[in-house]
Amino acid sequence: MRQTLVVLVENSPGVLARVAGLFSRRGFNIESLAVGVTEDPGISRMTILVDGDDAQVEQVEKQLHKLINVLKVSNLSREPAVQRELALIKVGAEPGVRAAIIQIAGVFRAKVVDVGKRTLTMEITGDSDKVEALLQLLREYGIRELARTGCIAMVRGGKVANSGKSEKGDGEDS
Repeated sequence: MRQTLVVLVENSPGVLARVAGLFSRRGFNIESLAVGVTEDPGISRMTILVDGDDAQVEQVEKQLHKLINVLKVSNLSREPAVQRELALIKVGAEPGVRAAIIQIAGVFRAKVVDVGKRTLTMEITGDSDKVEALLQLLREYGIRELARTGCIAMVRGGKVANSGKSEKGDGEDS
C-alpha cells in the first residue's frame, strides 16, 4: 500500500542523505521524494511516498524519529490531505496533430509552456492519478522528455504540520 510521510527536518547539510539512507537500510524503495524549505527557513519539509504495509511504515516512522535532525514525522495516509505533483512533458507535435494535443491538454487543465517546430511542452499540476492519465494519452504522440516533481502534501483544514495544532481563527472546523 502506498503511504505518504511528511518529515520536518532541520535545514542543514547531510540531512537528506541520512533520511534516504535509513530507507535504503530498511530495504524500502522511495517512490517519490520532494524536499523544500518551509515558512521557517531553518526547517525543511520532506514529502516521501513509500510502498509498504502499516507495520513496515510504522517501523520506518519510529526509525526516522531517532534521527537527530528530524523534528516531526506525520503519516498523511491516515488523514484527509491535499496531494499534488507538477510535471513538465515535452511531446512530439507535428503540425497536423498539434491541435489534438492542445485539446487533450485543455481537458486536463494542463498549460502549454513552450512551442517548438515539432514539439509542445506542457505543465500539469494535480494528483498523481491525473498526471498519469494525461501521460497515458500523450504516449501515442511520443513523449520526448518528462520531468516530475514528486508528490507534495498537506493535511486539509486548520491543522498544520509544524505544530500539529489547529490555527485559531482560520474559519475551519477541524
